[in-house]
Amino acid sequence: MKLEHIRTFLEIAADGSFSRAAEALNVTQSTVSGRVKAMEEWFGRPLFARRATGVELTSAGQRFRRYAEGIERLWQQSQQQLTLPEGYRTVLALGAQVSLWERLILDWMPRMRRQAPEVALQVQADYSNSLMRQLTDGLLDICVMYQPRQAAGIVIEDLFEETLVMAARTPRAVSPDWVEDYVFVDWGDTFRADHGAAFPDLETPAVSVGLGALGLQYILQNGGAGYFPRRMVDPLVAAGDLHLVRGAPTARRPAYVVYTDNPKDPAALKLALNILRDIAKDAEKT
Repeated sequence: MKLEHIRTFLEIAADGSFSRAAEALNVTQSTVSGRVKAMEEWFGRPLFARRATGVELTSAGQRFRRYAEGIERLWQQSQQQLTLPEGYRTVLALGAQVSLWERLILDWMPRMRRQAPEVALQVQADYSNSLMRQLTDGLLDICVMYQPRQAAGIVIEDLFEETLVMAARTPRAVSPDWVEDYVFVDWGDTFRADHGAAFPDLETPAVSVGLGALGLQYILQNGGAGYFPRRMVDPLVAAGDLHLVRGAPTARRPAYVVYTDNPKDPAALKLALNILRDIAKDAEKT
């Protein structure tokens, strides 16, 4: 069995379709079918049940999926280690929430390079769900995010907590009609809980967004009010582009560092975590 067979199996399992898997792998559908047939002959049992709406894993396919994911993960890890340039002893892979990039990671990278020049860094920005999936698959060693989830072999640690404040394009206070041009920015579970407790009778705003930068730009261009991290708001308030809404309570947005409890290089992981913690302490003061 070849690695191409494993990747094809995982792609079909994720997409539920031979044709979509073929498109994602950039091969013909007959090639995908041939690889599946070879695997099923190898195991002596079907891996997929064909339905009118697509395909789904059989019980044998479900059992094999866990092993296939492990094979794919080990292959990617081996590539990371074997392709290291001379002078590096290991590679450390970190993923960070997009909105935490400038606040933490741009400072973390040069500190890591200075203190551990023999450790190669692979750094990417993404969103919580994707980061958690890559962490549990073993493709990332550390993640910095807002909404982690519990998983076996994963440690979740409080890193710092942002303060969210309500700001508006024009001076105003919370009043009976304050919600007229309010923009609800979804900052996650903790924020939704704080927001619901502060405004239990609030009707659904006319505009809701899931990306803070989008909500901020909308308000700056079109007016309105919304909740944003104080670090984003303060420079705009100082410039007169935004105004803090009088009488509006603050809200919280905790950030976490998430990492494996069985690192391939414990010393590199420990150093990376300590640097992140130091930067986070400074971030909380701003």
